[in-house]
Amino acid sequence: MLPPITKKLTVAWDQARAFRRFTDEIATWWPLRSHSVGQARAESVVFEGRVGGRIIEKIRGGEESVWGTVTAWDPPRRVVFTWHPGDAPDKATEVEVRFESVPGGTQLVLVHSKWEALGVLANTARRGYPIGWTYVLAQWADRRWSPAVVAIAVLQRVMMPIAGKLAGRKLRKAAAQEAAARG
Repeated sequence: MLPPITKKLTVAWDQARAFRRFTDEIATWWPLRSHSVGQARAESVVFEGRVGGRIIEKIRGGEESVWGTVTAWDPPRRVVFTWHPGDAPDKATEVEVRFESVPGGTQLVLVHSKWEALGVLANTARRGYPIGWTYVLAQWADRRWSPAVVAIAVLQRVMMPIAGKLAGRKLRKAAAQEAAARG
């Protein structure tokens, strides 16, 4: 069992504002160019605010990609959703986001878990998400130009093409191994 990833970030907003920005306003801050299924063709993302609601990427040409489904909805304190951008729902991990009132604002606590759903790719996926969530949450907090975010953005521009090729090789190898095991 792989341990969850936990990220914490404090902002000067009240709980309601922090929750609303993460959910209702996701299209205003989510970095679609780097963190989406459609990449350059990605147009928007929608967070349907209710249990059973979906997180949907809108892609040029009328395509859609469902990233996950809301499993708990408790504004302004907590939201939980499955997470499977670009994958089938049976490959979903789980993301819980809590908005805790602290002096001077709100602390967002994100816990990303249930990596086992990804099978042979669980370790690889889990290794990439800490950097990804750091970058995404900096966008949510409107801290796009901090030194850490700039460094992560540069690394992503350089490393993502390399990582994509390596992941593709690992996927092909894992698929071949699974096929061989099945006979």
